[in-house]
Amino acid sequence: MDCNQAIRARRSIRKFKPGVSIPRADVESMLEAAMLAPSACNCRPWEFFVVQNPEVKAKLHAVHPFAGMLETASLAIVVCALPEAQADVCEGFWPLDCGAAVENLLVQAAALGYGACWCGCWPRQERVEDVARVVGAKSVPVALISVGVPDEEPPARGFYQADKVTWL
Repeated sequence: MDCNQAIRARRSIRKFKPGVSIPRADVESMLEAAMLAPSACNCRPWEFFVVQNPEVKAKLHAVHPFAGMLETASLAIVVCALPEAQADVCEGFWPLDCGAAVENLLVQAAALGYGACWCGCWPRQERVEDVARVVGAKSVPVALISVGVPDEEPPARGFYQADKVTWL
């Protein structure tokens, strides 16, 4: 699948085929895509926690009100920010950088034939603290992404809106 197709095929998947294992090479391909995202001053202010353990996924589901799909997802990837990586010239851009990493990961998952769903953590402080505690992160959880083989085909929700574009 080319980039154009992957962007248009990507959906927020909340129902997965249970019991499916994702090959490590595919997970690493998603993580590589995430780490190829642009970041201010190339600071790369991120780290990733791959959660395959069913007990840990259940704990994440318990602390994140919108992560019910983890019951059947093959894995979760927690994208965390390292704000201190931008302490000098590029301070404060880590939310944008991590958002770009998340989007790359989602598009790569779609290109590989997987479904995924982005569940936000940051800026909800309680959610940030709870997710960090579950995965043992000292960094700032920005997003919790469920990944698996889709067991649904939701329609596209995004679309082009010409009235939101100003041509200068």
